[in-house]
This record gives sequence, C-alpha cells and structure tokens, in this order.
Amino acid sequence: MIVEVVGAVIRDAAGRLLTVRKHGTQRFMLPGGKREPGEDDLTALARELREELGVRLLSAGPLGRFEAAAANEAGATVRSHAYLVEIEGEVTIQAEIEELLWIDPAAPPDLPIAPLLAGQILPALNAVRKATPSGSD
Repeated sequence: MIVEVVGAVIRDAAGRLLTVRKHGTQRFMLPGGKREPGEDDLTALARELREELGVRLLSAGPLGRFEAAAANEAGATVRSHAYLVEIEGEVTIQAEIEELLWIDPAAPPDLPIAPLLAGQILPALNAVRKATPSGSD
C-alpha cells in the first residue's frame, strides 16, 4: 500500500528544521499529511499547516518526491511530495500534534525520526544547503 502525503520543510533563522510528532506515535516527521479529495499539493499543505500548527502558508517550492517505509503504518510505503515553505504566524501545537522539535538537518538528534525524513529528506535538504553559496536558500 502506498500512502501519498505532502510535507512542509520549515526552517528557522538558524537553519533548523521543524519536525512534529503526532499523538500516539514515536517518530518525528515533517508537518503535513494526506490530501483530501479534490485537493492539490499546495491546497493540502496550506490546510495541514493551518490545522496542525496554526500558521498560514506564504510560499512553497518543491524539494522533491521521496518514498520510504511508512513510520506509522506497518507494511505501507509513504510517498511524500516535500516543499520548502515560508509561513506566517506563530507555530503552535494543534490538532493531532503532540510535540514539536527543531532539529539541525546536518546533525539530527538521537531520537526516533521517520525513515523518510532521516534517509531521504534530510540528505536532500543538506545537499540544497551545500549547493547554495551562503548555505541557505
């Protein structure tokens, strides 16, 4: 089974990446989620960010499409369309989010991180950062 999701790469001024852990789960992952019927990626991403974090999506550009074993659905594969985003508003825990964690993408903490984030999205994000002369977008 393939689970299709959209994910938001949100960084602070220090370059740290915002990750979330949902209620009843152990692994940190990108904010975002599944599209509802009729939604395109950016509509779904804007809705998820509003519901989960109470923020407004200002802009989004593709980081890439990634696939790995699902963190919270045994035997499933998650396919994520990840976007580098800018948001407006103060990030607050809402909906199904239990915990927020800002991590250094180049040196993630020794905590449970979703396979997709650890194995694919963090390396892609670090490659983008290294390709940019100032180290940022």
